[in-house]
Amino acid sequence: MKLEDKEAIVILEKTPIGQDTLPDMLKESTLELKMKNDIYSTYTLIPPPRINDIKSTVICPATQKHVKKYQAQDVFLVEETEEDYRSITLPYIESQSFSVQWVYNILEKKAEADRIICEDPDPKTGFVLLPDFKWDLNQVEDLYLIAIVHRRDIKSLRDLRAEHIPLLENIRKKGQDGILKRFDVPACKLRVYLHYQPSYYHLHVHFTSLSHDAPGCSVERAHLLTDVILNLKADPLYYQQRPLTFPLRADDNLAAKFRESGKLPSC
Repeated sequence: MKLEDKEAIVILEKTPIGQDTLPDMLKESTLELKMKNDIYSTYTLIPPPRINDIKSTVICPATQKHVKKYQAQDVFLVEETEEDYRSITLPYIESQSFSVQWVYNILEKKAEADRIICEDPDPKTGFVLLPDFKWDLNQVEDLYLIAIVHRRDIKSLRDLRAEHIPLLENIRKKGQDGILKRFDVPACKLRVYLHYQPSYYHLHVHFTSLSHDAPGCSVERAHLLTDVILNLKADPLYYQQRPLTFPLRADDNLAAKFRESGKLPSC
């Protein structure tokens, strides 16, 4: 759709039903019977407007990359070798104008400063922790936060070396402590991981509740932070040299590059 003649993406999501609103919803809603068979029945429940919120996320102006991200399309698994990264992925990243200005705005407190849960300002091992846009902060069962590093020289998992272990351990420890203090969720109930490929090329770490089946937490894209740290301790160049498998959408520009190189077979 268009907003003020600019391409825009509008994402509408029904907010979770909280335990505090459930009694009012059951008492005040209108029920329309759809089917009844013995002890089983199906209804359409129409709640009153005050407890029928819809979370709306707007991206405007939206780039073609944004539009593609939210379009339904086929997905393929790609195995990227060290050479593939150097000859295909890295040149692609460097040739694209992937804007992370919104990330810098957060780090510089020009935007979303009131949403920061905790921060370590150290330029080498520091980060800010704040809620992901996919979480409305209403239910800890859906907890989803992002730790964004202050360093601007680490694009993704591929850039990590043994020298970055103090940064990663600091994110894990202080991120878990901050979540426990603010939301009373212990480390044993958190899923802490990195994406590869990431949705933007500035290192960040995801913290989600184990009870929440968050987008992108599946095995083909998510790498547990603890495993990343252990792998780097065992081999300082682990993520530089190891083949990494990840999903690519059919019309992703990076998929086109792998296809041109004969690295993405027809499925």
